[in-house]
Amino acid sequence: MNNRPVLLQSDLPGISVRRGKVRDVYDFGDRLLFVATDRISAFDWILPTGIPDKGRVLTQISKFWFDRLGVPHHLLDADLDSLPLPAGTDREALAGRSLVVRKTTVFPVECVVRGYLVGSGWKEYQQSRSVCGIPLRDGLVEASKLDAPTFTPATKAESGHDENIPFEQMEQIVGAETAAQLRELSTRIYTQAAEYAATRGLLLADTKFEFGSVDGQIILIDEVLTPDSSRFWPADQYQPGRNPPSFDKQFVRDWLETTGWDKNSPPPPLPDEIVTKTRAKYIEAYERLTGETFM
Repeated sequence: MNNRPVLLQSDLPGISVRRGKVRDVYDFGDRLLFVATDRISAFDWILPTGIPDKGRVLTQISKFWFDRLGVPHHLLDADLDSLPLPAGTDREALAGRSLVVRKTTVFPVECVVRGYLVGSGWKEYQQSRSVCGIPLRDGLVEASKLDAPTFTPATKAESGHDENIPFEQMEQIVGAETAAQLRELSTRIYTQAAEYAATRGLLLADTKFEFGSVDGQIILIDEVLTPDSSRFWPADQYQPGRNPPSFDKQFVRDWLETTGWDKNSPPPPLPDEIVTKTRAKYIEAYERLTGETFM
């Protein structure tokens, strides 16, 4: 049963903040404070209704993966006491949804790895037998497992959709050597995560990573392998030829499609039933991945 209030926007007076679709990012000099709110977006709009505990779930899943993956990353601490917070800060509202991270020079590309043919990749395959310009063999169907994890970079969009780009364009953006390093690192992390997810009865269909650099070292940043950045499927419901249910905001998208909303004007508020179902899906993802009960 949920008794916590929904947090749609955090507030730290006097601290510089940048607000994304989900996270509020506060600048503390050489460190940043990531606060995952309960905001939820769909069709490039932030909805007026939040999902209780969503920010806590995403934060705890990211922390779980940062601790597990064994690669350099930006997480320093989950303890708010490590920062000089303004007097009067509502620490209870921030608890469980906050990460203190290193400030990095961010590479302006999304590092997407696909293990299965779904989403925009499936749409492209039907037209050209390729995904992001990478040729694939004939005979694949929706949700087919790819012969090998496939790296398909994208641009980072401040608003709207990220756009898939050829690897050659990524090389022009970050340099050939860095592009090759990011591709190798992304594919390795995906493979490691997919192998672990399989032990929890889950398939990792695809995911996107972000990376930055500190003193010349490439490190993993942002959120990692959450239902907002990744498509996890229940292995026991997987069947090539159809898109299995994933642990994300599909209930929200499906409901919005029934409302007649034109996607150009502000979206309607979500009904309680959709909020409850979506919250339960996020929590199920956390519990299945970590093996722990969400508190």
